[in-house]
Amino acid sequence: MKKHIRKNTQKLLPRHRIVAITVLCLFALCIFDVLAAPYDKKKRRRQTDERIYLEHSNELYYDEFTRPGVQIVKGNVSFRHRGARLKCDSAFFRQEDNSFEAFGHVRMRQGDTLSLTSNYAYYDGHDDMVRARRNVVLRHRKTVLYTDSLDFDRLYNLGYFWEGGRLNDGTNQLVSDWGQYDTQTHEAVFHYNVKLKNPEYTITTDTLHYDTRTKRAHVLGHSIIVSDSNTITTNEGYYNTQQRNMELFGRSTVVNGKKTITGDSLFYNSKTGFGEGFGRVEYLDSENKNELYADYCRYNEQEGTALATRNALVIDYSQPDTLWFHADTIRMETFNINTDSVYRKVHGYQNARAFRRDVQAVCDSLVLCSLDSSATMYHHPITWSDNRQLLGDKITIFGEDSTIRFAHVEGNALSIEEKDGGDYYNQVSAHEMMAFFTDGVMRKTEARGNVMSIYYPINDKDSSLVGMNYLETDTMRMFLSDKRQMERIWTSKYRATTYPMQQIPANRDRLPGFAWHDDIRPKDKNVVAPRAKRQDE
Repeated sequence: MKKHIRKNTQKLLPRHRIVAITVLCLFALCIFDVLAAPYDKKKRRRQTDERIYLEHSNELYYDEFTRPGVQIVKGNVSFRHRGARLKCDSAFFRQEDNSFEAFGHVRMRQGDTLSLTSNYAYYDGHDDMVRARRNVVLRHRKTVLYTDSLDFDRLYNLGYFWEGGRLNDGTNQLVSDWGQYDTQTHEAVFHYNVKLKNPEYTITTDTLHYDTRTKRAHVLGHSIIVSDSNTITTNEGYYNTQQRNMELFGRSTVVNGKKTITGDSLFYNSKTGFGEGFGRVEYLDSENKNELYADYCRYNEQEGTALATRNALVIDYSQPDTLWFHADTIRMETFNINTDSVYRKVHGYQNARAFRRDVQAVCDSLVLCSLDSSATMYHHPITWSDNRQLLGDKITIFGEDSTIRFAHVEGNALSIEEKDGGDYYNQVSAHEMMAFFTDGVMRKTEARGNVMSIYYPINDKDSSLVGMNYLETDTMRMFLSDKRQMERIWTSKYRATTYPMQQIPANRDRLPGFAWHDDIRPKDKNVVAPRAKRQDE
């Protein structure tokens, strides 16, 4: 029997060893995990061994039955600990624990810059911690913090509250449910129902970081900044309350009366009037009924200048027909600003395109001038209206009461009117052309210098083409009805030939330089700029 037991024991011993070794390995791994963990200052708080000294009291006695180990002091009580002095009406001093409780008119002073008052306080000398309660006032230089419960960490120069507090730095007033103030960095961090009040504006936010020296506020979460002139909504932003400049992120919006600007990032200085916007910038002016979209925009209110680029698009809906205008870069400048003779120029250059239901245009650059209500197109300008196309070296259009009054084409002017579904074209070429409008309808045109014309008369009975009339002259005037139908033509000395439809010579039905650019014509707003589609979404 003993042999049998001994054999079983011998068989079991290796298993016990394996279990023991496994446990030791797991224990070693746990130790290694602990050793590998990052060092955390806050978890390993440094404590001080410097003792608290009772400097004065009118009375001192012990009550070992009710408060063993406690010195009960009353009357003009004064303590000293690590450069700070604390006074109160009475206290329970636990010398062995290096702590005390202070009652009545509690006053702590640290150097010449920091003081704390309350009705009650607990002071822990080992942790260098003051826990003040009821009517707490913390003063640090020009900053004053009011609360009902405050813990002040002398080791890290940090005071924090959790039952509501109010901070005043002489310029701004901040209130919140929870917050902290660092007397070393002069930075306050407030959370929950935060509000910063200033005579000129109010900030409401979820979280606010505020530097009392630089007066710079950093808001996080849904935030609203309201002033007499602006209402700002942002999810993150920096606002310097002295310099009056702001840096807004997280898709922010600034509303100024009936004008609104939105962007992924916005920068604005209210003193200089300079602002910048980055990423999907949208400027909406409901008063003047226009909108601007771009990926980058900057403007200066004092100078009246602005620039928009990267997918720049202007939408003007001040007239019955909305105008869509796009260029690689759109720039605005203001002349005689803040005077009665103020006027503006808007420059759009490189790949300029415009669309309105009654007129479309493309060119390399365009200038709009409010002084004479003109629009001038440069470098291969082309305009379309219905089935008519007009091109030249330079095209200038003058408006009056929001309608076209006069158009002037200079250099290599060519007017083309599509007939009979695109098989035939009425054409006029000249050195320069002018068009005169009445109530927005073209009623007269005049061509000057080396005028050449191809015209297809129409049969009044069946509207069929009668033939082709080729004409050369020096000056030609055409008069149209209010329905844009030809009424009569006047020319100076001319040379003309008329061909029946079946006898038109080959290659004679096109004037030199003829080009019908229907393939680049902006036929709808989405062709002007792809981002325009978002307006309908």
